Amino acid sequence: MGIGLDAVTALSPAGDSRAGEVLRLRREISRMQRRRSEHPLLPLDPAFSSLLPEEGLQTGTAYTVSPSPSLILALLAAASSKGLWCAVVGMPTLGVEAAAAFGIELARLILVPEPGDRWLAATSALAEVVPLIAVQPGSRARDADVSRLSARLRDRGSTLLVTESTATGAWPQSEGAIRLHDQHWLGVGEGWGLIEGSTATVTARTRHSPLSSSVRVRLPGTHGAVEELPTEKSVGEITTEPTTLHGLRGGAGTPLEYPRLAVAG
Repeated sequence: MGIGLDAVTALSPAGDSRAGEVLRLRREISRMQRRRSEHPLLPLDPAFSSLLPEEGLQTGTAYTVSPSPSLILALLAAASSKGLWCAVVGMPTLGVEAAAAFGIELARLILVPEPGDRWLAATSALAEVVPLIAVQPGSRARDADVSRLSARLRDRGSTLLVTESTATGAWPQSEGAIRLHDQHWLGVGEGWGLIEGSTATVTARTRHSPLSSSVRVRLPGTHGAVEELPTEKSVGEITTEPTTLHGLRGGAGTPLEYPRLAVAG
């Protein structure tokens, strides 16, 4: 009835087969066509509930996120556990074992590891039927293409998580940004040991929230899910150095700025 790991394991176009692969993907997606989502929010893990004002991801919008596999999987996990389909585009190194460790249902996970220059076409096709999509752009998108994809997201009620990079920058028309920083790996010594997970600070900022919010988490937690950790605050926690949140605009078209948080860990 649907397309998961068994039906779509890769979309790796080469030469003249690129257009055919995208058309095949569209045909498969049409088999699981859904109506527009009637829910205004997609769920987040409880550890992330304080990051966004609505305690969830708004449907029909896009968010800029750090290019961290752990963060991507953590943001997909809650929606997947509720029975929703998820998709990941342009991330060939993302492991299915890691996805399962975060609690993602693999039977409802669509992977398009290497779409090449067809990443935008693949993402647009998936937006027709998949509620939550994470994509790593292969190139900077044109303004007209961004506007068309944004219109499709609003029409279908899908939510897009777009990774940020030096080459592509923040996603235009982004509803907000969710970034991971101060990450520390667990279980690794000086040249020895097995990685058991990591701790990190996740910070979120949206168009409508006046201040950014942060939470310290373990990814994944001791039982697979995200685990919130106590945060130790210090007097000098908030610096005065501003960080521009590209893609979010304030009055008169000026970029919104917010203080960089340096959470003691």
